[in-house]
Amino acid sequence: MARAAIRLRVGDIRFLEPQDPELRQGDFVVFESERGLDCSPVILLAEHVASHFQEASSMKLVRKATPSDLLQLETKWREEVKAHRTCAEKVAKHSLGMRLVETVYTFDFARLTFYYTADGRVDFRELLKDLTSTFRRTRIDLRQIGVRDETKLLKGVGGCGKEFCCATLLKEFIPITIKLAKDQGLSLNPAKLSGMCGRLKCCLAYEHGMYMSIKEELPLVGTTVRTPDGMAKVVAQEPFLDAVRVELQESERVLRVPAAKIVPIVAPPPDLAP
Repeated sequence: MARAAIRLRVGDIRFLEPQDPELRQGDFVVFESERGLDCSPVILLAEHVASHFQEASSMKLVRKATPSDLLQLETKWREEVKAHRTCAEKVAKHSLGMRLVETVYTFDFARLTFYYTADGRVDFRELLKDLTSTFRRTRIDLRQIGVRDETKLLKGVGGCGKEFCCATLLKEFIPITIKLAKDQGLSLNPAKLSGMCGRLKCCLAYEHGMYMSIKEELPLVGTTVRTPDGMAKVVAQEPFLDAVRVELQESERVLRVPAAKIVPIVAPPPDLAP
């Protein structure tokens, strides 16, 4: 059993209501969103995938797209290209420190939204007046987004060879810090840790919980343990291998030992120490 949904231009998943068993993957449908009418292709989500987006709001299914709807959709796309070019020219005219990312019309051309990035707040009042006089009888929205939202909106393929997580499976952005990489023993090379948005990759958080869970079961660095080769001091944890690196006390040789072959040495309580 699969649930019919659509992916908005900003990358968010929305379910279609009422459900229609006649809909197939890739069918175009007209639906009503909080911003007005729109038209997008259907994606079918298996139940176990749909449950991941169970908190996503639903969109009212108006109808399966007709041939005239598809012609209007093509017109909408062409008009978006023209509007994007016009807005970019006006941004340059007003010398504003903003970069236009995407331009989206609603299906009925009642609203036109310009998405942009900027280092700070932008006073676009004069730009808005200019756009309003150019696109008459159309509501104009200027929406500032962050660089991660920009990547989500534009989509693309990451270094792993798959589509960006932010544009497919992520429901929301979570804080990503360099500590996540350190905890997993990853190379702290910015080129390898950064995504196309220039920020730390979202996938650094995927396995972090597993690494921390395994590390809690491993002897801490600096503790003394008994190994098959004798007494040793732990010099590093290797959670990915469920092992530790130790330095033997007698030979000072460093080797890797599986956690299952290590016996921690528990120090006696201070009141029982000789």
